[in-house]
Amino acid sequence: MSIATIGAFAIGEYPEGVAVMLFYAVGEVFQSMAVTRAKGNIKALLDQRPDEVTIIENNQPKTIKAKETKIGNVIQLKPGEKLALDGELFSDSASFNTAALTGESKPDTKNKGEVVLAGMINMNSIALVKVTTAYEDSKLSKILELVQNATAQKAPTELFIRKFAKVYTPIVVFLAIGICLLPYFIVDDYQFREWLYRALIFLVISCPCALVISIPLGYFGGIGAASRNGILFKGSNFLDSISQIQNVVMDKTGTMTEGVFKVQEVSITSEFNKDEILQLVNALESKSTHPVATAIHNYVGDINHSIPLENVEEIAGHGLKATVNGKELLVGNFKLMDKFNISYDINHANIVYTLIAVAYDKKFAGYITIADSIKEDAKETVNKLHRMGVKATMLSGDKGTVVKYVADQLGIDNAFGDLLPEDKVNKVKEIKARNQTVAFVGDGVNDAPVVALSDVGIAMGGLGSDATIETADVVIQDDKPSKIPMAINIGKQTKKIVWQNIILAFAVKAVVLVLGAGGLATMWEAVFADVGVALLAILNAVRIQRMKF
Repeated sequence: MSIATIGAFAIGEYPEGVAVMLFYAVGEVFQSMAVTRAKGNIKALLDQRPDEVTIIENNQPKTIKAKETKIGNVIQLKPGEKLALDGELFSDSASFNTAALTGESKPDTKNKGEVVLAGMINMNSIALVKVTTAYEDSKLSKILELVQNATAQKAPTELFIRKFAKVYTPIVVFLAIGICLLPYFIVDDYQFREWLYRALIFLVISCPCALVISIPLGYFGGIGAASRNGILFKGSNFLDSISQIQNVVMDKTGTMTEGVFKVQEVSITSEFNKDEILQLVNALESKSTHPVATAIHNYVGDINHSIPLENVEEIAGHGLKATVNGKELLVGNFKLMDKFNISYDINHANIVYTLIAVAYDKKFAGYITIADSIKEDAKETVNKLHRMGVKATMLSGDKGTVVKYVADQLGIDNAFGDLLPEDKVNKVKEIKARNQTVAFVGDGVNDAPVVALSDVGIAMGGLGSDATIETADVVIQDDKPSKIPMAINIGKQTKKIVWQNIILAFAVKAVVLVLGAGGLATMWEAVFADVGVALLAILNAVRIQRMKF
């Protein structure tokens, strides 16, 4: 652009020289405005942390900096105030607006002891929250970090355009010099001024602004649009990857079901005291973070901390083991019973519900049945995936009959139960061996290996474990399965806009380049071919931020 302007002045084309620089400057302003707006959208959506908090100290409210708040402090939250740190509700109950974190406008009512996250807004009465996580480790801080780092992970198209521009620009400058000087040896009535003008037009047209700015902006807009809907992409490369997904493999508990279990039936053999066994099970399950443990605790009641549990061990995919008064206590699935050679006389395969088997002192003591409810948008999620031509597969460590029952209810193509973490990995490997792309959706610690193996790993970020969220490429903040097809759609729309910009830029530039080299285009057409196309491409890229998904 600088060479073209100086050249235009040199041959006395002052209005056109000024136009080149003026429109170029206008284009730059629009580009920076679009980038600022995209960044601003993401920051406004996510940086919800207040700078100060009110803590209760010696029964008196005291205002301190949010960063100075320590784990164990109790924050007083007035109606309309945002929570600055993660914690658990100290008050009996409170309603929160979670839109900033999850994109969900419906108020979320929490009860005492339940987890509340930074960025939530207290709605009605004064609430007390006990801080459980340091300021820099809160879910919101991690989300902010993920989005800020997202631009570092470039899509292949974006990387190609950057490399292309580096090689393309010097080539174009030499071609322009060629257009100016080579006709001297070929054309009879060569006029330096005319061929210099054509070379300058060629230079202006070939400037790669439209491509270099609009493509990254398209991806950035896609990340922003996803963030507004409670979906976090850790890089623009994952927007590309998710748009090509052929299989979505999902966990059951906490992904397609609520993860909120309730005890349905307790069957303890006559040889054992039912209350005593339930107290032992409740005490042992208190050592686990699995939703089953919560269901048993809600059913049995307070934990008897005087029970002398020793050598507590969690056996992945099986359950829990401990020693009580020198006797072995086993609580888990029937694979755990088989592993420790515990004989039982029931046909557990015929029972649809999730089964928790109990053995004490090398004898089978009975079982507890637990049921989990399917998420309200789970069936519609599977329908949307099918409409997109994406296959749905369910993998779960839960009992086969339960998994089959849930899969049948939802219309899932394939379902496998009774799987250990390594079995899930093998199932995903089988799909990838058929040269098909896989997205895995999960929330538990045991899902982290499969999330890492898949082409796109998706974590449920509300209930999800930190390990899975850390490993995943995409995080769904409100645990709604309906966000899975939405994420795929955002990826597809982003890719479509990026390719529209590439085709528009190349098509217009190619036409005007030919006209310019042939002496049929003026500097004004050249300016439009560069700056005009760049502006159109920017407007097209920004369009994704206004789309409804």
